[in-house]
Amino acid sequence: MTNGHHVVVLGAGYTGMFSAIRLAHRTRRAGVKITLVNPSSRFVERLRMHQIAAGQELAHHRISDLLAGTGVTFVQGAATAIDPEARRITVDGATPLGYDTLVYALGSSTDTGNVPGAEAHAFTLNSPEIAGRFAARIAEVAQAGGALTVCGGGLTGIEAAAELAEAHPGLNVTLISTEEPGAMMGAKARAYLHRVLDRLGITLETGARVTEVLPDAVELADGRIIRSDACLWTAGVKVSPLAADAKIATDDRGLILTDATLRSVSHPEIHAVGDAAAVRMGYGQLHGSCQSGLPTAQYTADTIARLLHGKTVRPFRFGYFHQPVSLGRRDAVIQFTRADFTPVGMRLTGRSAVAYKEFVSGSPLMTYRFSKRMNVTTLVSKGGRATRKPAAS
Repeated sequence: MTNGHHVVVLGAGYTGMFSAIRLAHRTRRAGVKITLVNPSSRFVERLRMHQIAAGQELAHHRISDLLAGTGVTFVQGAATAIDPEARRITVDGATPLGYDTLVYALGSSTDTGNVPGAEAHAFTLNSPEIAGRFAARIAEVAQAGGALTVCGGGLTGIEAAAELAEAHPGLNVTLISTEEPGAMMGAKARAYLHRVLDRLGITLETGARVTEVLPDAVELADGRIIRSDACLWTAGVKVSPLAADAKIATDDRGLILTDATLRSVSHPEIHAVGDAAAVRMGYGQLHGSCQSGLPTAQYTADTIARLLHGKTVRPFRFGYFHQPVSLGRRDAVIQFTRADFTPVGMRLTGRSAVAYKEFVSGSPLMTYRFSKRMNVTTLVSKGGRATRKPAAS
């Protein structure tokens, strides 16, 4: 019986927002109550944080506006504790919120706790407010012809370094990475990426590990000191300790361990999506990204709706199909992939890649709007043979 069933969604990022809106549409005649909990009233486009860091003004999307017409209740506040036995959440340390089904969508953030000085002296792209303060600092540094270090050569670090170098031609940008930037791409896409970074005047420190962030420099493992009037930290991620603290089964990083239907292996009334979930396919564990996160949200909304109506649920299947990377506002590279994220020969570069990347970045908001009226299917591959194999334990 679904009437009065209460679903609470923790986190209003890309996955939490999609889970709530799609589930509301799927259960609109079933008497299901849905509550979305998030500390901020603003919906954050994490895919565009590097644009804010470069001083660009982005649209301000209010969560209440995105939920308008769905029937979803928005509670602004931070979840501070979960009691899975009582099925109760504590919000802002005081307000209790009961649930019948919980969607855990708290995502991840950049981890500055593993390297001395990173938390004190480095900026992150964890929120629009932090990115905005970083943008103000970078404007000062660039005007003085100063130096920026971007620590971490993953996609976030690459996009941020390119965006900042393009926006501030007088800025000396150094990208520091333990691996070659673009290592996951094919040779031709990677070569294009490096040509663009070189054209933008970005210095690469490849195979380098930062051991300490100082107020005006970063120290590398080989003893070298690199000048840094501002440091952007993009290396490593962490998740909320909320699940582990509640004795919900997690891996050693704090991600909720899930079964084949993305339900907690210890508490099946809890569904985990996006970066907060340890999701395994036959080819390995999904890494945190919007590309894999939105399909987990779509699947979970559909799964909850099916379970409430007594229907069977098939296992979750997902395969990657691209690696989109913006390189400033006027260039980009898109590497297409197999289901397991390994590259294939097809790629896009230049203007066509810019248009493709912009579509990808803007697609979540379009999906939310249309999902209020219909069951919108995200751009997702089930991965073919690669996901038919059972996940390794």
